[in-house]
Amino acid sequence: MVEPINLFDPGAAEPVGVPDEHGPEAEAFREAIRIAEALLFAASEPLAEEVIASRIQDGLNVEAVCRALQKEYAPRGVNLIRIMRKWTFRTAVDLAYLLSRDVEEPKKLSRAALETLAIIAYHQPVTRAEIEDVRGVAISKGTLDHLLETGWVRLRGRRKNAVGRPITYGTTEEFLAHFGLEQIGDLPGLEELKGAGLLDGRLPPGFGVPAPRDDSALTEDEEPLEGALFDEFAEPEAEGEQPAAEVSVPTGDAPAAELPQDESIRSEPAKDHIDEEPDHPQD
Repeated sequence: MVEPINLFDPGAAEPVGVPDEHGPEAEAFREAIRIAEALLFAASEPLAEEVIASRIQDGLNVEAVCRALQKEYAPRGVNLIRIMRKWTFRTAVDLAYLLSRDVEEPKKLSRAALETLAIIAYHQPVTRAEIEDVRGVAISKGTLDHLLETGWVRLRGRRKNAVGRPITYGTTEEFLAHFGLEQIGDLPGLEELKGAGLLDGRLPPGFGVPAPRDDSALTEDEEPLEGALFDEFAEPEAEGEQPAAEVSVPTGDAPAAELPQDESIRSEPAKDHIDEEPDHPQD
């Protein structure tokens, strides 16, 4: 496995797979770097390694090519970064202030949204009910909506063998880019979280942090999304209660008529022991 190069360390080691500077493959390797640079410069979104590999000489290590190009750009105003086996140019972190402009400050994530985002990141693919089980409280209507609007969370599929075939959630490439992660496995583990003071030293026996994964392919217990999705975000209904009927606006003295509800897309009811927690933005 190729070790990542520190973008700001001029003494970082050469990436594995780089041929001898004076060897027969050196010229082909340098040409591959030029090709990769041209492709990445013209790309409007992160470029997969497979795409770059298809345009360079067969037999060359495409990751080594990109790592070499990454090292060349390390001291420049634009850096080359890797996100889930995709590469893209980004403004150097220390120069980002030069390109900043006054914009409307986005709404801060509430504590509930931050906790939900963390659960999705570490437990994906995960359903709304599973998120509520971990948190111990029901998710308010706006929490998942807001996370979807940020672009950090996506709808993956549906859980096959669960009642109602609930939607499963996962993180996106935008999530990785925003938090400076190359892959979801770079999220801190238990010891790193404890070392950063983010976990109480008196943890319950058996407490652990799952190894996160975010494969784009659906798992064995997931199936593709289909049909309308809007009712997935409806407020949960308490068990044993009948859902309130939706009515049309009467135009005269005639009584309001009940509208049929689609049982296939009704959101999962929250469990009795779960209490609704309001979304309050963090200070």
